[in-house]
Amino acid sequence: MLDEEGRRQKAAKIVAVVRHALGVADLGGLTAVDVGCSAGFIADELALAGARTSGVDIDEPGLAKARARFGERVDFRLARGEDLPFEDGSVDVAVLNHIYEHVVDPEAVVADIHRVLRPGGLLYLGVGHRWQVVEPHHRLPFLSWLPRPAADRYMRLTRRGSEYYERYYTPAGLRRLFAHYDVWDYTLPVLADPEAFAAGDNVPAWAARVPERVLAAGLPLVPTYVWVAFKGRAAPAGPPLRVAPRHVG
Repeated sequence: MLDEEGRRQKAAKIVAVVRHALGVADLGGLTAVDVGCSAGFIADELALAGARTSGVDIDEPGLAKARARFGERVDFRLARGEDLPFEDGSVDVAVLNHIYEHVVDPEAVVADIHRVLRPGGLLYLGVGHRWQVVEPHHRLPFLSWLPRPAADRYMRLTRRGSEYYERYYTPAGLRRLFAHYDVWDYTLPVLADPEAFAAGDNVPAWAARVPERVLAAGLPLVPTYVWVAFKGRAAPAGPPLRVAPRHVG
């Protein structure tokens, strides 16, 4: 979370996906919220892209540091994702990037984001899933596959901690979690064109030459899905891509 270069690179991907999904050249005139903003790097990049941006987190010391650096561009607020300090239908773009697995009540967070989004508003999602081969926080193979007691023992045996706190959903569980949204999967478009989506930091250039059917066959092994979730029926409005976003439902 404190790797500024890495976080800004991820933010560039987020902005590129949001721009394509909305069919806009920049985020000027839009209101954006980064839920679980941490050190504020992603929120700052949303602001630099033109959005009126707020960052929300429960980490008060972290927010103080973010305000000190980016407070002139970003409105940072101490709040829980289950109780966002915004009016109904007041937000154009929300970001929930690798957050749901850390919160106590993901359903409540997702529901409150839905509340504050305007009709047609967009939620960007960077979401891991239970069947990822290597768990990204602790770098342990198959950790998220295990029942909780076995995962805790695995953590202790590998000296990565005493308990495994993250809670990942299966892909089917993720679809249920976001069932009140119209969800489009940008994972394959990002893999197929990493340059267009500023994803060169973790997608090799040769992926752009891989046929779509081969990319699709490997989708279950991808550790993070890139989804956009609209409030209400909608579809990506950007120009055609070599590999189009897929409708999740």
